[in-house]
Amino acid sequence: MIAETLRLPRDTRYNRSNFFEDYTAMCHYESEGVISKESRVITSDDVFDFMINLRMINDGINEKREELFADYMEAKYSRFRMQSLDDYEQLKRVNQARSKTQSKYVRENLMDNVREHSNGESAFLYFSDKIKENALYLLDEPENSLSPMRQLELVTFLEESVRFFGCQFIMSTHSPFLLAMKGAKIYDMDEEPVDVKRWTDLSNVRVYHEFFQKHAGEFDL
Repeated sequence: MIAETLRLPRDTRYNRSNFFEDYTAMCHYESEGVISKESRVITSDDVFDFMINLRMINDGINEKREELFADYMEAKYSRFRMQSLDDYEQLKRVNQARSKTQSKYVRENLMDNVREHSNGESAFLYFSDKIKENALYLLDEPENSLSPMRQLELVTFLEESVRFFGCQFIMSTHSPFLLAMKGAKIYDMDEEPVDVKRWTDLSNVRVYHEFFQKHAGEFDL
């Protein structure tokens, strides 16, 4: 609702009820300054679609790689003879195949495999690419697809984006790592009315705390 009211761009479409536009039309906001055109909402669907697109590109690359393997073998061991200038490109291919190993031939004729990243690495790449300077970002559960280590890296990235690059963030999250960010103001949406709380008082964070307290002895073995 905030993103729609502010007319912030997004990468993926989302479901809405029949009354969504009517509701957001009644919403209003006040801003102390101009909202940068770089501002946007980043949802878990955006990140997921980005990872899927990388996989699709990678599948296409793998298919092309197999074609180049076959092309290499055919060119290397062919009895090709140039008959005219029309055969020049084929001659270059044959000479390249005969002068190089199969792996080097394929590498030089094929772009690098873009999916050398895990899902977490790809997700982090999406955030670092989309977040620019001096802008407002709405993050919807950014911890999805991120390991605890990657979540800590994202926390550092977001804190530095605020401190050094003039960014502001509004996010919905259940991650204790993100909730513990320096200077964060936390609204507990499960309370009626909504209440401001310390991150250590949130019920889902207390579940983690109680779980690790219960198993504390196992960490000392």
